[in-house]
Amino acid sequence: MTKEEKYSLAKWAMNHALENGAQQASVSISNSESSSVEIRDEKIDKLEQAIQNTLSIRLFVDGKYSAHSTNRMKKEDLSYFINEAIEGTKYLSEDKFRTLPEPELYYKGGGTPLNTLDPNFNKVEPQKKIDLSFAIEKEVLGKDDRIISVSASYYDGLEERVMVTSNGFEGDTANSYFGVNASVSVKSDDARPESYWGESAIFFDKLKKSGIGEIALKRALDKIGQEKIESGQMPMIVENRQVGRIFGPLISALSGSAIQQKNSFLIDKIGKKVISEKLTLTDDPFIVGGRGSRLFDGEGLATKKRVVFNKGVLETYYIDTYYGKKLNMKPNGGGTTNLVFETGDKDVNGLIEGVKKGILVTGFNGGNSNGTTGDFSYGIEGFLIENGKITKPVSEMNITGNMLTLWANIGEIGNDVNINSSWMTPSILFEKVDFSGI
Repeated sequence: MTKEEKYSLAKWAMNHALENGAQQASVSISNSESSSVEIRDEKIDKLEQAIQNTLSIRLFVDGKYSAHSTNRMKKEDLSYFINEAIEGTKYLSEDKFRTLPEPELYYKGGGTPLNTLDPNFNKVEPQKKIDLSFAIEKEVLGKDDRIISVSASYYDGLEERVMVTSNGFEGDTANSYFGVNASVSVKSDDARPESYWGESAIFFDKLKKSGIGEIALKRALDKIGQEKIESGQMPMIVENRQVGRIFGPLISALSGSAIQQKNSFLIDKIGKKVISEKLTLTDDPFIVGGRGSRLFDGEGLATKKRVVFNKGVLETYYIDTYYGKKLNMKPNGGGTTNLVFETGDKDVNGLIEGVKKGILVTGFNGGNSNGTTGDFSYGIEGFLIENGKITKPVSEMNITGNMLTLWANIGEIGNDVNINSSWMTPSILFEKVDFSGI
């Protein structure tokens, strides 16, 4: 189905809903493609491909709201589907806060192309995907007698979507992604350490395709001899790819739903210094080729570049239309786009060199954070740092504390940004972290 055909069908579905009892409606039609290959023991363990078309419709009927989706695209089927959905919506409870956004908040078109779709997506031959997976596995096989198992995989995906609303919005998006992974387990005296490495990209030509297995093997071997060390309060460096685990609770606390439901430790904190002045964070939806780049959100609200934390001062929440009405706040988009950290001048190795005694965290094993209080407890694994050097692997230890205290105690922010995510996290050094071990 072409983009024009999707627009035509979406508008038909929207008008059909309005003609049959809905006061407002929003319709999106998307097509998606994905494939994956997994290699294990020099054989194809899994080979998958999926193609899907979906129509989603949000209905506002007599002060009541519902959302529905179907893969049926014929008008006669859709007519029955929409009529039944409208009738079902009438049995729901009223919710006066459920409406479409105000038209003036919509994206009006004319934005700079964000380059989030590989135009050659369908030109990557299946055999090339398989060969790439085998090549990654081959980087590991036979390289060390302690290897127990190796798996390697390739994956990709594409989604194209159009969206229309009954109060004037029209817009379309297109995104693609490609990725490769390797997982390796090795044997030691009393354990089976394993590790993983992956790379991803929007464009196949920009995907890093070699060295993946080698990195996964090295990280697994480096874990041999993991043990607990004595409990204590020490500096903690969190590797860039792992920062999201402890940064997620901060972002979750900024959502309109968390604020309205009193499940946030950042309620009434706009304009206040809540974390270290060393952290400045910008949400930038307009990075060309960015993982989270978009001109409008899932409701059609125009995106804007905005500062989230300015030298530790909280500047904004993430508010969609529904919670904006409940909180009497102007909607500004309910989710993150590209999160850009103001970085320092050292990579993770430079941060390590400045630590007399501390722990480099390379993985989190379970744990949780309380959304209301910010109190957390996480299992960690990584390496002991002594006199600026890594000396031995550690595991089966926990960190405990409070999110606001943790992020107020930033010692230094690295410059090694993780480019594999829309959360462009660098490695970060935290001071005075409580570790429990022996």
